[in-house]
Parts: sequence; C-alpha cells; structure tokens
Amino acid sequence: MSLRLLDGATVATSHEASFDVVVVGSGPAGAAVARAAARGGARVAVVEEGPYVEPSEFPEDGFSAMARLYRDLGTSVLTGNAPMPFLQGRVVGGTSVINGAISWRLPRDVYDEWTAADPALGDAIPWDEVEAALDAVEADLGIHPTEPEVAGLNNSLLARGAEALGLEHRPISRNVRGCRGLGRCLQGCPEGHKTSMDLTYLPDACAHGAEVLCSTRAIRVRCDGSRAVGVDAVTEAGARVRLEARRAVVLAASAVQTPALLQASGILHGRPGEGFQCHPGVSMVGRFPDLVRMWTGATQGHEVIGLRREGIKLEALGYDMALVAMRAKGVGAQLAHDIADLGHFCNWGAAIRARGRGRVSARRGGRVAVSFSLTREDVLRLRRGLAVMGEMMLAAGADHVTPGIPGWPERITDRAEMARFADEGPLDPKAYTMAVTHMFGTCRMGSDPARSVVRPDFRHHRVEGLYVADSSVFPTNTGVNPQTSIIALASICARRVLESSDRG
Repeated sequence: MSLRLLDGATVATSHEASFDVVVVGSGPAGAAVARAAARGGARVAVVEEGPYVEPSEFPEDGFSAMARLYRDLGTSVLTGNAPMPFLQGRVVGGTSVINGAISWRLPRDVYDEWTAADPALGDAIPWDEVEAALDAVEADLGIHPTEPEVAGLNNSLLARGAEALGLEHRPISRNVRGCRGLGRCLQGCPEGHKTSMDLTYLPDACAHGAEVLCSTRAIRVRCDGSRAVGVDAVTEAGARVRLEARRAVVLAASAVQTPALLQASGILHGRPGEGFQCHPGVSMVGRFPDLVRMWTGATQGHEVIGLRREGIKLEALGYDMALVAMRAKGVGAQLAHDIADLGHFCNWGAAIRARGRGRVSARRGGRVAVSFSLTREDVLRLRRGLAVMGEMMLAAGADHVTPGIPGWPERITDRAEMARFADEGPLDPKAYTMAVTHMFGTCRMGSDPARSVVRPDFRHHRVEGLYVADSSVFPTNTGVNPQTSIIALASICARRVLESSDRG
C-alpha cells in the first residue's frame, strides 16, 4: 500500500477541495480516524504540518533526526516551576514515527477513575467496546513483547536489577514486525519494522480513498453559524488551502496543537488548553564493567510495572551514540576518556503520573506556549523513581551510578546511599533534569458542558460537526504510554462520526 499525497512544499497556488471528513493531524489519533472513516465509505482528507519522509531517509544520528522529524528540533519547552522539554513528531505519521514503539492497553483502573467521576462516559464508551478496540489495534500493529534476541544488554540489565529488588517487571510490548534491534526507534526505523502510522493506518486509509496533505499547517476551523464546515490551512510554499467538510471536522493534532487550533479559531467553549497534564520523566546513568552499548538492541525493551500504582513506571532507554556522548564530562584527556568509555554506560528512565496541571496558549504566527508546574507529590515520586533506578543498577552490577542532582555525589557506589535519596533528595523541582513525552487533558470529554470541551461521544458541546479524537480528550493522564489507547479511542470516535452522519 502507498500514500495518496499532496505535498505542500510544492503547492504554491491556492487550493480548494471538498471532502466528507477533514482530519487535522496524521499521528496515532488522526490516522486511526482517517482509516476507520475511509473504510466506512467517507471521503477523507488528512492535514499534516510535517513532511513525508521515507524510512530509508530517516537520519541515523539523533540530532539530524530531531531537525527533520521533530517539532521545533525537539526543543519545545514547558515553562513553570521546572522548565522541561516536550517531544513531538512533526512528520507524516506523527509521533508514532519517532517514539519507542511502547504499546500499553488503557488500564482498567484508569478507565474506572474516569467513569466514576463521570458515569456518562461509561454509558457512551462501554468498557467492552474499549477492549474490543484495543484488541483490534494489537492485531493490526503486531503488538507483542520484546523478544530476548533483540532486547540487548541495556534491557537485560534492567530485568536483572528489578529481579534483585523484588519488583514486578516484564518485556515491553511494542508495535513492531521483524525488529532486528537496531536501536533507532527514536530516529525512525530505517527498515520500516516499526508499525508506525505512516506505514500502516495511513496507507490503509489511502487505499480506501483518503488523501494526505503534508507540509500543510491548519490555521483555522471554519464555521457557518454553530456548525464546523471546513478547515483553512497554509502550505509550506505559502499557498492558502480551503477544505470543505460536508460531514465532520476531526481534530487530532495532539494535546498541545488541538487546543491551540481551537483558540486560533475563536472556539473557546470549555476553555480549551486548560487542564494540561503529562508524564514528566527523569533518567539515571550507570557504568557497568561489561560493554552495554545502549545504542544497540530494542530502544525500549523492558519495564518495571511494580510501582505503577504509586504513579511510577521505569523503562530502559536507548539513545544513539551522539546523544549518549552529550553526557560526557570534562575536556581534553578527560573528555576523550569518557567518550571511549561510552559503551559501558546504560540509561534508564522513570516516568511519573504527575498530579500537576498546566495550560496551552496559542500565540501569534502559529506559535504555542505551554505552562506546567509539578506538585510536591510529583517531586516525591521523582525522588523515589531515581532512588529505585540507582539501586537497581547497583544490584545489577554497576560499578557506580550518576544521579546528576546538585548536592549529591557525581558517583555513588553504595546501594544504601542511593536508597537515602528517596527521603533526602531535594524538593526543589528545578534540581531535576526532566523531559515530557505524553500529554493529555486540554480538551476534556465529559457530560457537563461547563467543565468539558467535548461530549462523551467526542462531539464538541457547542459546535456541531466538530470532533476531537486525540489525548486532549482524556479526562486524566494514564500513567502509562498512551499510543495504543489513543488509537483505540480515536477509532471509536470515527465510529461516532459515521453514526452521527448516518442519523443526520
């Protein structure tokens, strides 16, 4: 299968077209909506700000990949009591192209939280329907646990450390087929073994008549009275694009870009952008006597799930050699020694289910500002996550670990000293180096129009024919990697679009 593309980099004159459904965003949510809607007989257009890049053209080094495949070269930053970068793909296929392929089902306890707070959600999206959608995603994308032969030592050591501490752990389930453990998930798999949206759902949608407009930025949802009737966009070459949506406009541009587009369109009901939530993450580095070569094997192939109910999830992290070298210290002979020693280091991460809240705000020229602050409870989780990772590394055989926290030794060799960090680490959020990859909650779904942007069936409360399908509708963050949940719920959203159109 192939994509039906209109490349905005080459479209320099105005363009108009009419479709049944216009989808903004080609990542997991947008691709899922496009596929289901096109299979249901709708004529579908997908608008994607980023370019289309063939897998064979994915850069090998992380810096080049960030320049070509990531939004803002991977330098987008949340402002607040601890500024931190957040990472998003800006390419056909969205973040599915450059993530670690981690595939978690929506936890039942998270769904139960949502429906306990708003029972109408359970009525509109029954658990049986969610489970069936999750099953379909797993089958579609070949999701399965990481095989030992492609895991690599970085992942195996995490398993060893977790076992030593008596923590529940397991191989990570990933959306891959034929993975050879190249360690290049974060740069895009050059062999196309990651079943990202550009290789799966989008080609399927195009086989059923959908079209993808890439290098084209949506700038406004166009309304006629109280009904959404289309999308205005601009191509990379500077041309205006006017797309008519006869049946529905579906926003699936992420928990950052979707509320910003609503704000830019003057659609402010429910205060889109408020309630931003995320999973901040910290990492720990450890040195092992044996060669680890963290840039080989599955990029993220093993995880600790025994702390999930505490709001902490631990994962192995693999980076390409250029990014690993950034952690080297010193200059001259010391720097040369550290570079030569890179193969002995491993890197693991702790993501937390943060309680903090923030806000997304649209700015002039299509720019977006995101603010977010950690709570004291969040910092306590970060401390515990770092302490446990350090203990795990030392238990797995590391000769030292490097917390990278002001006021603490650069090298720790004793498990008891590392364990103290959980109680004695700093409470200042700025003491921690963090990054964010999962974002939620900025266009919440709910039955109360005063406290939510869309209804439990994904329809906007005030604008007919307008739907939101991405993680911005999630009432809370999930504490786990959300891609599979996003795809499943977006597929259900597409079903509601088709049902509503049939009734209309």
